[in-house]
Amino acid sequence: MERSTGYRIDELARRFNLEARGDPSGVIRGVAPLARAGSEHLAFLANPRYAADLARTHAGVVVLRAQQADASPVPVLIADDPYLSYARIAALFEPASASAPGIHPSAQIAANSRVDASASIGAGCIIEAGVDVEAGVTLGPHCVIGPDCKIGAGSRLVANITLVTRVSLGKRVLIHPGAVLGADGFGIARDADGWVKVPQLGGVRIGDDCEIGANTTIDRGALEDTVLEEDVRLDNQIQIAHNVHIGAHSALAGCAAVAGSANIGRNCLIGGGAGVLGHLDVADGVTITAMTLVTRSIREPGVYSSGAPIEENRAWRRNAARIRQLDAMARRIQALEQRLDTLTKDRT
Repeated sequence: MERSTGYRIDELARRFNLEARGDPSGVIRGVAPLARAGSEHLAFLANPRYAADLARTHAGVVVLRAQQADASPVPVLIADDPYLSYARIAALFEPASASAPGIHPSAQIAANSRVDASASIGAGCIIEAGVDVEAGVTLGPHCVIGPDCKIGAGSRLVANITLVTRVSLGKRVLIHPGAVLGADGFGIARDADGWVKVPQLGGVRIGDDCEIGANTTIDRGALEDTVLEEDVRLDNQIQIAHNVHIGAHSALAGCAAVAGSANIGRNCLIGGGAGVLGHLDVADGVTITAMTLVTRSIREPGVYSSGAPIEENRAWRRNAARIRQLDAMARRIQALEQRLDTLTKDRT
């Protein structure tokens, strides 16, 4: 990402309240990794595993912590959180999406829907009855907005996104291609002859400033709404089931899944491939590491993990065989403890 005019290093320091060390007159026109950055690039160092790249970098400036500044051969910007500061600076170099207001001739809009004059409706979009599209909304190509949906001001649906029905988006929501919000939750009741579908009568409510990744699905509630509070961030290919509630500022990495009626607190982090079973509560401030399966409610903040880390196959097979023997081993240990307790009592 590069910008033709660029920003002086001292300008970036003032703008983002950072301390500049070294020559502050250099002009930065883009961002790049430490190992590949040139004299017009800004790089950052947040992870110690890349510290060796710092000594060899040709970046114009590096964002890092104060204790790493002396190791840099180029000017630096001192930050308490280099990754956060990098994220804010890098946004300056992200090309702005230019979506002109208006409705593409191929779009189809129901007569009783309302589309603000400042909204941009792309090619092939379909907007059904009772939809409200607020100011500054961008609908990319081939989005389908089902009945009784609302899209809050400044939201952007990139392309090929479906809001099935009764979906309400807050302001400045960003949804990436292929996401589906408001599809039926997985509600079925057992009958002697098979399954009976349970009607899904709720909706989906997405708070302000949320981001929803590509091909992620969020089901509408069975009776009440499925809810994401403000500033929730979902990665790609995530499944959020019906009646789930996710608290503000939580983030879920790719392929995570949350089953029906689970309640995730605020400021939670859920790693890739993790699963949360239905009807469980997860407290505020919980981190769940990748591939963890949550089978009980978590009442206290902290870091939680499950699953077996990778190891050499032969060792894994031996350990797996021992796991199958654990119950029998536990019973033998319990019997030995009881015999030892009896012998101890007899001697006394």
